[in-house]
Amino acid sequence: MEELDKGLEISIQGAKADEAVAAMLSQVKEWELSMPPVEPLVLDFGLGDFTHIGLIEYWIANEALPGYCGKYLYVTDGQTCPMHWHKTKHETFFITKGRVRMTLDGVEREMGEGEVLPVEPGKPHSFTGIGPALLLELSMPCEIDDNYFEDRNIPIGGNYKKQQS
Repeated sequence: MEELDKGLEISIQGAKADEAVAAMLSQVKEWELSMPPVEPLVLDFGLGDFTHIGLIEYWIANEALPGYCGKYLYVTDGQTCPMHWHKTKHETFFITKGRVRMTLDGVEREMGEGEVLPVEPGKPHSFTGIGPALLLELSMPCEIDDNYFEDRNIPIGGNYKKQQS
């Protein structure tokens, strides 16, 4: 999974990552769920403020040829996956556990367990945990360079790559 390797290159490593994953797994166990047997991505988006801007991703599958991707996305209370969009990827989010404040194309909504939100390519979106939350993302295959972040200080994605050229 080449894209997963790119993600692992920019993920938080070491004691801080281990602590975040342990806390997440404790919450998941409390919810009586389990996570897939894959290495999680503990992301702070290169901003060094995981408590406020970050998430933990478990990539279930990222299958380019068949054309699908499935990931679990976990955020803590007040933690945000920053505003971004994709040029080609269409995503659908399913709130598995907890609540999130989801912003899609400038419209903010609170979403809870069982709710579904499709996100078309080109639509800016972000989400923030209202308490701990677990989302299931079903989408087209993930390509790291198809992430375009509003915050140009985030050192990954398509717009960052263009800045470096």
